[in-house]
Amino acid sequence: MIHQSKEPGLLPTALVIANDLKVQRCDVLIHNTKRMCTANLIVTNHEAQSFPSCSLAKDDSEAYKDHCKPQRLEFDRVLCDVPCSGDGTLRKSHDLWRKWSSSMGNEFHLLQVNIAMRGIALLKVGGRMVYSTCSMNPVENEAVVAELLRRSGSSVELLDVSTELRELVRRPGLGTWKVNDRGSWFQTHEDVPDSRKNVILPSMFPSSTSIHESHKVYNSFDVNSEYNVPFSRNFNIEDTNNVNCDTGGISSSNSAQSLDSKFPLHRCMRIVPHDQDGGAFFIAVIHKLSLLNENQVIKVRKTENLLSKNRTVKLQEQCQHRIVSEVLDDNKLLDEQTKLSVANQTSKDDNLTEVKMASDVEYSQTESGDRSRRMDKLDYQHKWKGIDPVLFFKDEAVIKNIVSFFGIEESFSLEGHLVTRSTDNARRIYYVSKAVQDILELNIQVGEQIKIASLGVKMFERHRSKDGCSCAYRLSYEGLSLLFPYMRKRILHASPVDFQHLLQYRTINFARFADARFGEEAASMMPGCCVVVLREGYQIADSIASDPSPIAIVCWRGRATMNVLVSPADRKELLEYRFGIKAFKVEDEKSNKNIDALAEESL
Repeated sequence: MIHQSKEPGLLPTALVIANDLKVQRCDVLIHNTKRMCTANLIVTNHEAQSFPSCSLAKDDSEAYKDHCKPQRLEFDRVLCDVPCSGDGTLRKSHDLWRKWSSSMGNEFHLLQVNIAMRGIALLKVGGRMVYSTCSMNPVENEAVVAELLRRSGSSVELLDVSTELRELVRRPGLGTWKVNDRGSWFQTHEDVPDSRKNVILPSMFPSSTSIHESHKVYNSFDVNSEYNVPFSRNFNIEDTNNVNCDTGGISSSNSAQSLDSKFPLHRCMRIVPHDQDGGAFFIAVIHKLSLLNENQVIKVRKTENLLSKNRTVKLQEQCQHRIVSEVLDDNKLLDEQTKLSVANQTSKDDNLTEVKMASDVEYSQTESGDRSRRMDKLDYQHKWKGIDPVLFFKDEAVIKNIVSFFGIEESFSLEGHLVTRSTDNARRIYYVSKAVQDILELNIQVGEQIKIASLGVKMFERHRSKDGCSCAYRLSYEGLSLLFPYMRKRILHASPVDFQHLLQYRTINFARFADARFGEEAASMMPGCCVVVLREGYQIADSIASDPSPIAIVCWRGRATMNVLVSPADRKELLEYRFGIKAFKVEDEKSNKNIDALAEESL
């Protein structure tokens, strides 16, 4: 969707920011999105509940004054896929049977609320947020959505999307449920023992008005949950009078003792495993109508901090009591402590202090040196440890050399769109779209609040060849599809036979090409990186017929050979899925055996 430009020849202006808390999952995300070759992606590594807004504006009015440059990070759409107990994945995650407990949903509840509230805060007015889990626990689902509506007041609304995705079998959200804690079921927060009220929160119950009782309830709605009709692909809760869901302990029927939620939670979607032979999911779509009331947000945060503080104090008291008792009971430890001399203890403290200082400063100064040298190191200091900084590549001489060497048209501007992750002698250069460029500039102005794991598409790489190439950088295959339409130099057209042999053997001598003219053109070209395009007029497979774009690969014109600069996996994919050829094996080592024989057979 983001690559559908309004005008042909123009790059898209949209972008996607994908965030994950775990670095390993970020790496998987980066690996999977590389095949898209998009310059409109930023992968970040943050706790979602504290995702930065990067605001330059003092108030909301200033955020909309300058339409050319963003003053605050806001999104048209937010997908809030929160961490959950994951009981909806039991059919495929069999190991979860040993780990799961009913308390897991209670533990995730407040985190889910905080993440979703942050998503609403980052949402533009008029935008939509999808809240989703792979859990069936209403404490993680309907209770969270109800709390979002309480906190946000009239600023948001829960949308009815029953008419969309008609082939998806869904059930309505629950209006009534009970909360389980240590084997006991509770219908209201008043029923919870005082010793557990800091763990079982008021927002977990359908009858709660909020964490604090002074919040206004938006769009009061009385849901009749006594339903008794079958579900279908065209199920519409608005037209249904009776539905009954047997949830075992989680009641969905009205009774004199249970209280319904005052929100239209039936608009939520519950995906049940046996309805469509899949997993269980919960989905809710929230529409932002106006800016959030800051007073309500601040009051909720104070209440959360108080609850969190009470829990922390209790845990500290328990841990302190446990540690003291263990130390008093351990005579050996006391004997060892009495044997420590004052000198040794002082030395130990000094060493600990030095270690702490070294860990706090990325470039620690362990030796005295020139002051200017230390300042140079500090200039390269980056805010996020373990993450390379994002620097705009501004070497005009190198950029002009690249443009001239590959014949890049002026319509494809490189200035301001190139970034690197190296503090010196940029090894890789990435291309980013205008939208990503604006976000980077905003992030720099606010002091690099966003922790960027990856961005854009790799376009150029520094080479170490001694073949006499006049350009210090070569093209990257990842960025070829983006740059190729604007290239006018360093392009060769190969026959299907030669193109196939390049993919299979990676390195071929000029004299061994089936098309002698292609070999002569390659030999006459100046050494360096080039692009080899599959010549038109060949027999194409069905998979290629649907994609009219030219098929091209990045190569290196060496002293006497043409070398393919494409990974074995990408070469194999081109052979199998683009040509429909699966008989040949991709060789990782240089091999020119039987090329002449294969060429003769093909001819």
